[in-house]
Amino acid sequence: MARAAQAARVARKSKRAGKIAADDLQIRMILVSAPWRFAVLLPAAAPLLYYALATVAALRFFRRERARKFPEFTPAVSVLKPVRGLDFGSYENFASFCRLDYPEYEILFAVNDDRDPAVPVIQRVIADFPMRRIRLLVGAEQLGTNRKVNKLARLAREAQHEVLVLTDGDVRVGRNYLREVVSPLANRMTGAVTSFYCAIAERNIWAEIEAVGASSDFFAGVLMASWTEGVSFVLGASVATTKQSLAKMGGFEAIADVLADDYELGHRIAEAGGEVVLSREPVWTMYPAQTFRGFWNHQIRWARTIRLCRPMSYVGLLFTQGLPWALLAVLFAPVAWAAVAYVGAYLILRFVMAWTVGVWGVKDDLLHHKLWLVPLRDAMYFVVWLASFSSNHIQWGGTDYFIRKGQMVRATETQEK
Repeated sequence: MARAAQAARVARKSKRAGKIAADDLQIRMILVSAPWRFAVLLPAAAPLLYYALATVAALRFFRRERARKFPEFTPAVSVLKPVRGLDFGSYENFASFCRLDYPEYEILFAVNDDRDPAVPVIQRVIADFPMRRIRLLVGAEQLGTNRKVNKLARLAREAQHEVLVLTDGDVRVGRNYLREVVSPLANRMTGAVTSFYCAIAERNIWAEIEAVGASSDFFAGVLMASWTEGVSFVLGASVATTKQSLAKMGGFEAIADVLADDYELGHRIAEAGGEVVLSREPVWTMYPAQTFRGFWNHQIRWARTIRLCRPMSYVGLLFTQGLPWALLAVLFAPVAWAAVAYVGAYLILRFVMAWTVGVWGVKDDLLHHKLWLVPLRDAMYFVVWLASFSSNHIQWGGTDYFIRKGQMVRATETQEK
């Protein structure tokens, strides 16, 4: 009797195992069937084509711009620097603007209040460079929720010159910076000139991954836009424009409530008829050490900003992400060599694009030494891309906001309503 019962149990287990195996085989047959394969393998090739085209776009742009000779155009310039707090390189960042090879310019700093820790550093810079015209402005009219734009509006009103150069507080520049970014404004069709930026990062994995993302991926998209449709936005690290161009787009007052002030500034200048030009002269930006939470909040903030500003383009970014598609191709590939080919093509073309855009083009030294972080950054960015659809909530400067029609609304205001 015991042997019969044991035999029955073995038979039942064998039957269940056989059913599971049959189900697995059925699922596998569905996955590898021709329609499913083509539905995955065809779009999986899109990022590979994008990497190749972005590499070509970088070669075209930097070869052309490095051979270009700009006219000697050096009008007086007002450099506007809205500042909030300090980072690990603040003094050198501020001082780099005092060492420029340019005939006439002024530097205007603005802080929210005199308790800002940047104030003593700015005062030290003023004392160390008495030959430069430097002013520090404290406070700005509350035009909207974007405090940076509030300060820019005051700086623009206080500026003595027609040509304005806007740079963030964490930006560092080389001696030829002003000559390079102002020269294209000699063409009256030019409404704004914007710059790529290299990374100076503290030794911190999250800071380095964030820096690698900009120079290895984001700039590729900028170059593709420049090649295919023209640039209708600016990169906030550095923007050269004029009071006339600002007036045509409604001034800073028109964008005082938006989060993506750099995007809106360039977009509105372009809509007003001004051409947005990419400069061949990069600047440097600081990437301070941060926790994973800080990294995640920053990435989510910018991902949601892009999604809300350009929703269709943001969805299209899925087809520029080679890593998730390469992994899907491994599951759906009919033969092993096809799976290997997709993964190999992703790695080769992705690294070639990253090196051409970021190392050879922008000359980002950090990317040169941290190129191996690119696949890790791609994996994390795909998760960020997915998570960005979960809500319209962001955190900025310690304050919670919801984004509605591109404008920031404090979370407390939405709760009160």
